[in-house]
Amino acid sequence: MITAGDFRKGLTFEINGEPHVVLDFQHVKPGKGAAFVRTKYRNIISGATREEAFNPNDKFNLAHIETKTMQYLYNDGELYYFMDEKTYEQVPLGKEEVEDAIKWIRENDEVTIKFFQGKAFQVDAPNFVDLVIIETEPGIKGDTATNVTKSATVETGTVVQVPIFIEEGEKIQIDTRSGEYLGRSKE
Repeated sequence: MITAGDFRKGLTFEINGEPHVVLDFQHVKPGKGAAFVRTKYRNIISGATREEAFNPNDKFNLAHIETKTMQYLYNDGELYYFMDEKTYEQVPLGKEEVEDAIKWIRENDEVTIKFFQGKAFQVDAPNFVDLVIIETEPGIKGDTATNVTKSATVETGTVVQVPIFIEEGEKIQIDTRSGEYLGRSKE
């Protein structure tokens, strides 16, 4: 158990059986009345953000978030299958849990999956991935204006913006948090 008076940024706690993370907090002691803790927090599963004032003595259960590195195996049309490389246990997940990460990962790639009370709720791709371009328009000779980009489809099917000199078959590095092209792959 933890009290609202012990809140710190990044702390995970439960409200009504759902996990939340503290984004910001402020201990307030007005001239009149009782002290309170103004808290901004986010529901880890739904992503909803809320601001609320708590009594510093309000008690909450700590939310234990388990993180596992797992390997993406395949998609059967409805579910995406991941395997724990230590126990070989397979976890099927629906589109809502994987939609942000799946556009950056290929079969056999490693991902980080977060669990709350044994249920997976979020899949995170690595921050940087190297992917091969499978389709893009050829660059136009003489078009050398700065920051000219074109669309390119990578091997996962995601479309990214790349500089005009990048061609099909090249391996590029992408920041999965923003979807930005970082440069040619060093692999």
